Amino acid sequence: MSTVRGVVLLVFALLPATGQAAPSVTVENLRLWKAPDQLQLVFDVNRVPEYRVFTLKDPPRVVIDMDNARLDGALPPVQAQHKPLQAIRSARNAKDRLRVVLDLAQALQARSYHLKPYGPYGHRLVIDLYDEQRPERFVPDPPPQVSDREVVIAIDAGHGGEDPGAIGRRYRTREKDVVLAIARELQKQINKTAGMRAVMIRDGDYFIGLKERYKIARRERATLFISIHADAVPGRGARGSSVYALSERGATDSVSQFLADSENASDQLGGVNLDDKDDQVKRVLVDLSYTPTISASLTLGRDVLAELRKVGPLHMGKVGQAGFAVLKSPDTPSILVETAFISNPTGEKKLRSKSFQRKTARGILKGIKRFVRREDFKPYQKVDTASARHAATSASRLHTVRRGETLIGIASRYGIQVDALRLANNIKGNRLLAGSKLRIP
Repeated sequence: MSTVRGVVLLVFALLPATGQAAPSVTVENLRLWKAPDQLQLVFDVNRVPEYRVFTLKDPPRVVIDMDNARLDGALPPVQAQHKPLQAIRSARNAKDRLRVVLDLAQALQARSYHLKPYGPYGHRLVIDLYDEQRPERFVPDPPPQVSDREVVIAIDAGHGGEDPGAIGRRYRTREKDVVLAIARELQKQINKTAGMRAVMIRDGDYFIGLKERYKIARRERATLFISIHADAVPGRGARGSSVYALSERGATDSVSQFLADSENASDQLGGVNLDDKDDQVKRVLVDLSYTPTISASLTLGRDVLAELRKVGPLHMGKVGQAGFAVLKSPDTPSILVETAFISNPTGEKKLRSKSFQRKTARGILKGIKRFVRREDFKPYQKVDTASARHAATSASRLHTVRRGETLIGIASRYGIQVDALRLANNIKGNRLLAGSKLRIP
């Protein structure tokens, strides 16, 4: 993946150096997705194309050239929501080169990458268009101020955009649609609750990578992370709600493993360049084994499960665990709620019901309320900067960090809030040096 500015060659796919013409490329379909920070154009192609992407000025345009290619599918309609994209047009010259031109109201950055066949999709060429002034994804501007009495709940509606999630058999209901409806209902109920505020990770039909989802929650200083799904398993017998947390070692049962594998494949469906590497995030995730976050997540999961039991039947009577990538925030209690199995005809019908969506959201909220009243919750409460700094100036205790200790563990030991400990000691990350001394507010 690379970025272009001006008229610059962006990408060539590697082809065998045989001296012969490359096999014909057929563009079978095009899809256009609009997220808050980007536009994404997806080409369904029958094989890996040789292509170039470049930008033009006066007026601003992005041009995609594919050699020895033809367009079989229709161009996607451009709507008002797709601004600053104004039009998409195509042409094929005498050399069998297909050119697709994106007319823009303002200059955008272009990034492109190829996705290998996966699930229902074949080869895909993805073009991401970003505002030149806002290249970083989903950065809140300005950062929200969190008071010491406010519980910020990140609501993550699974899938979206290029990734429809599971599909119901009877009504062809898409998981991405029903979980967004439940997430919006939960948002509405949370925002009516004193001392709580909801943050939507996805609030439309667009895709966000799994790693990016919990990054957004952390940027928003979320206290809790709730990921909402309605998955499918083989057969039609699976029914009821279930709740899952991250596992340090492995799945607690075969269904949990199946669901984790299914959810973790979302990036390959949704349009994420899997060649990207983030070593810093990987190092942070290693620290999960040394934090009590998973324990708190299990407590949160049990509280939510207890309330969902009142809404309808449960698929599992206890919180399942597996390596769900979306739950890997190192310092935020996080759970994944399977509201119902969309593969079950009864479950699919319930998921389409506004009444079931409201009841499920209400059950999740009641479970959250149970958790925030517990002692387990105290280390994860957020505090405002002024309160933490005032506490720091009046602090008189010192703690010597021992090998393997974490911020969350130390905060829990002293019954204080993690943010207060960070601010009192000017700590930005999660790593602690053994032997260092921390001021305890």
